[in-house]
Amino acid sequence: MVDINAEGNDMSSLFRPPAISSAIGVLDRSLFSKTINLAAAAVADKKKISAWRQTLQRQGTLLTAERISSIVTHPDKTLAAQGTKCLLLDPKVKAEVPETWTSTIQDGVASKEIGIVPYTLSLDYDYWTHEDVMRSLLPPDLRDSHDGIPGGFNQAGHVAHMNLRDAFLPYKKLIAEVILDKNQAIKTVINKVANVGTESEFRTFAYEVLAGPDDLNVEVRENNCSFRFDYSKVYWNSKLEGEHRRLVDIFKPGEVVCDVMAGIGPFAIPAGKKGVFVWANDYNPESYRYMEENIKRNKVDQYVRPFNQDGRTFIREAADMVYTASVNGEYAVSGPSRRVKRSQHPNSNTADNSMPIPEPKREPVPPTISHFVMNLPATAITFLSHFRGVYAAREELFVPHTSTKLPLVHVHCFAAKADDDTPLIDICERISAEIGVEMKLGEAENAKEVSVLEVRNVAPNKLMFCASFRLPPEVAFAARV
Repeated sequence: MVDINAEGNDMSSLFRPPAISSAIGVLDRSLFSKTINLAAAAVADKKKISAWRQTLQRQGTLLTAERISSIVTHPDKTLAAQGTKCLLLDPKVKAEVPETWTSTIQDGVASKEIGIVPYTLSLDYDYWTHEDVMRSLLPPDLRDSHDGIPGGFNQAGHVAHMNLRDAFLPYKKLIAEVILDKNQAIKTVINKVANVGTESEFRTFAYEVLAGPDDLNVEVRENNCSFRFDYSKVYWNSKLEGEHRRLVDIFKPGEVVCDVMAGIGPFAIPAGKKGVFVWANDYNPESYRYMEENIKRNKVDQYVRPFNQDGRTFIREAADMVYTASVNGEYAVSGPSRRVKRSQHPNSNTADNSMPIPEPKREPVPPTISHFVMNLPATAITFLSHFRGVYAAREELFVPHTSTKLPLVHVHCFAAKADDDTPLIDICERISAEIGVEMKLGEAENAKEVSVLEVRNVAPNKLMFCASFRLPPEVAFAARV
């Protein structure tokens, strides 16, 4: 245990964890115990605690430290038993040195409203944050040469998934232990040992368990939906929750969305919940299986239809299937919400029998797809050539024959970082090469223009983007090969 006298120390050093020389991979939590000698104002009248706290805070003499309450029980056991409380004071105030007391404190002592007493503040391992602990355990030269400490991870349910740099691998068990300690929701920590897609075309990855049980069956809640899956068998990235929400917010109830690389359904299932028809496909049989289960779990099977095909084939087949479903008069039935049903139940206290329960409403499947989503950033752009002829001989379904526009395509992709528009222009050129029509950077609603949105950082020099564009007529209506 480290004993610190507050005299001569500023706040930053007082509340810094002890410097620890630890053997590689060894976490001795007892070494993080630390005591700090402070002064405290014992308030005689319990009713005046709040007033004195505000006064001392305004004067800057109240202790203000993260995760430490300024109100504590009296260090004297007898007084503590009587309920006497103390206010911890800033380290510059010394109990044994009245010269450090402000005039307000001196007046409070003189009037016997408060008394200044020594107080020993004890901190242990539980107090320090993950970053505090790692800064104490990892060698400074290692931190300095590798941009600080390895604290980031991708979380899927109870699993923390790390991608440690080689330099930190000797400390991997130590790092994992601290993550478990400092994140109550985490039960298992794994480290990726190969790049996504290196060993599997399904974007799964080889991993090693660093801490906790080898249990990757997880449950995740995202965008008001529940997903269960084996994290080792499918692709999931919680850092994409915002992107999932952004696109789902664009979709309108009653539209049809074709999710070409749907995974386990992070776009499809929330869209289905808002009444969007989704033809959702994934090439990975395990993703397809879990998507089926999650569609049922979230009760969106009227709106979301799962498929297990190669995306290239699925693009055209989905357009044909949607058209056939519409011609055949297929529909979803939407009834009143559970809240409305409960309010109209005869046994309900709020029942208004004069108000009839709304009849279920039929929502027909429209004949065309409004959006294609292609979330396979490594290769999705190469699938775009298969849009050629997707609506061959069906021009009458779209403008100018109807008010329906050709589908918006949202294709995710990677590109290098740059300080200008070079990556965005490069993405447009790659799209142009695949669909055979020159596309320029601009607004997706304008003919032959692409809007490109940055989604997230992937690596120091690599970004993920989403490129959106309206499918050009010369592509959609071209003759099928």
